[in-house]
Amino acid sequence: MSKKKPAVAFGVDIGGSGIKGAPVNLTTGELAADRVRIPTPQPATPSAVAATVAEVVGRFGLDPQVPVGVTFPAVITHGVARSAANVDDSWIGTDVQQVVGAATGRSVLAVNDADAAGLAEVVYGAARGVDGVVLVVTLGTGIGSALVVDQHLVPNTELGHLEIDGYDAESRAADSARERENLSWAVWAARLQRYFDVVERLFSPDLIVVGGGVSKKHQSFLPLLDLHAPIVPARLRNAAGIVGAARLAADA
Repeated sequence: MSKKKPAVAFGVDIGGSGIKGAPVNLTTGELAADRVRIPTPQPATPSAVAATVAEVVGRFGLDPQVPVGVTFPAVITHGVARSAANVDDSWIGTDVQQVVGAATGRSVLAVNDADAAGLAEVVYGAARGVDGVVLVVTLGTGIGSALVVDQHLVPNTELGHLEIDGYDAESRAADSARERENLSWAVWAARLQRYFDVVERLFSPDLIVVGGGVSKKHQSFLPLLDLHAPIVPARLRNAAGIVGAARLAADA
């Protein structure tokens, strides 16, 4: 007999500046209560971050059976961090699931932050109902990526670090590069065009979804791109990581 999936799961989004969490209605993908945000401790060591996650989870009086998923700004393989971005380097090689699970007293699923946001867009957001290959790209300080094939996540693609024309792609095409170099939308869009040309040749996506804070200004740059696949703005915005982590924890 298959196990009945829960109606609610809890998602936590661990970032360099804040740790945010909320329960998620798994039918609608909406937050089931107002999220709680606590500043990320500095230094952001495993013990300090895990204690903060436990504080966030503890604010909600959750049933012990509610699944908990956490996003993490790193490559995550089988729950272990293989890199560290905007958190302490002592996370590298640390079992995120074990450390956070011990602090919260719960079974925890850990996932790369961009992967969680991408899966959320496929299940509940801009790519809902789209079969085949969906690529979700977040344009911010760097370039995050999530590749989802027929609703199944292919984890840790890290496509912001493709080498294109001798450069790490995100160093020229992230939104931070636009701001740092004071680029016009047209000049930045030309860099995005080059980036997405390469990505399309590699993966032939059926749909590309663009997230990150700059997606709110999508009318300034998406119409300037000429791609084979449709390219659309993300819908879930800041809730995507929480929602995706919760959904993946429930699926697990």
